[in-house]
Amino acid sequence: MVGSEEEYRSGGKGWQGERWVLWVRATEVLDSRRVVAVKGGGSAEDEVGNGFWDSWFIPLQHQAQIVCDKVKRMTQLNEGYNMVGLSQGNLIGRGVIEFCDGGPQVKNYVSLGGPHAGIASVPLCGSGILCKVADTLIKSEIYSKYVQDHLAPSGYLKIPNNMNSYLEKCKFLPKLNNEVFGERNSTYKTRFSSLENLVLIMSEQDTVLVPRETSWFGYYSDNSFTTVLPAQQTKLYAEDWIGLRTLDEAGRVKFVRVSGGHLGISDEDMKKHMVPYLKSN
Repeated sequence: MVGSEEEYRSGGKGWQGERWVLWVRATEVLDSRRVVAVKGGGSAEDEVGNGFWDSWFIPLQHQAQIVCDKVKRMTQLNEGYNMVGLSQGNLIGRGVIEFCDGGPQVKNYVSLGGPHAGIASVPLCGSGILCKVADTLIKSEIYSKYVQDHLAPSGYLKIPNNMNSYLEKCKFLPKLNNEVFGERNSTYKTRFSSLENLVLIMSEQDTVLVPRETSWFGYYSDNSFTTVLPAQQTKLYAEDWIGLRTLDEAGRVKFVRVSGGHLGISDEDMKKHMVPYLKSN
């Protein structure tokens, strides 16, 4: 972590601070030895690089591989573990679930504010020099090889009126969601649908994720920035590309709505919707 624990507890580091406080609040009531929280840049248990900046500039596939390698070395997870995904970290966490060969099994997966179906607008970075670099990249060709290799959010930016470029050139989310016809991998579906529980938490006042329904795998219909399809009306669900429908029909998906902004959740909602799925068996 960048900065002291006291700074993170006080929320003095913006989103980073909020995520740290969330992790502390959750693990204070848990046996956290078999819970891994994943955010952009790595996991709360074992930070990847310097956290915030790496979450922007290390490609998501690489971030997922770093976490995969780390969890495989954590012997306390050999019998399986539960995972919490925070914001962009949800895609890294799912990358671990779907792509991590030989990794320990994820049993319960709790997702808070995850851009699972993509986003139509890149979240604000800030005003520092590196954020200016990020903004410059965003304004360039988002699906170019250079941007895809150097800006993590470009790996899940899904422009509804440019789906051909997204499917052909976006390097992370189309693979994660098994979206490309002829390249769908049944192993990804098998691994994801093996979850015991999938908890998808959407914040009602989330203005960072566009649309917020992406937290539930909902997304804009093609060529539209106004019509949002619920997950059940998307092809990903209907054709069961990653096993989401399989999980849902088995009663293993919890679609949860909470009040708050991005990553905002009350202690009461956390204890009700998150904690029961994170306790050691």
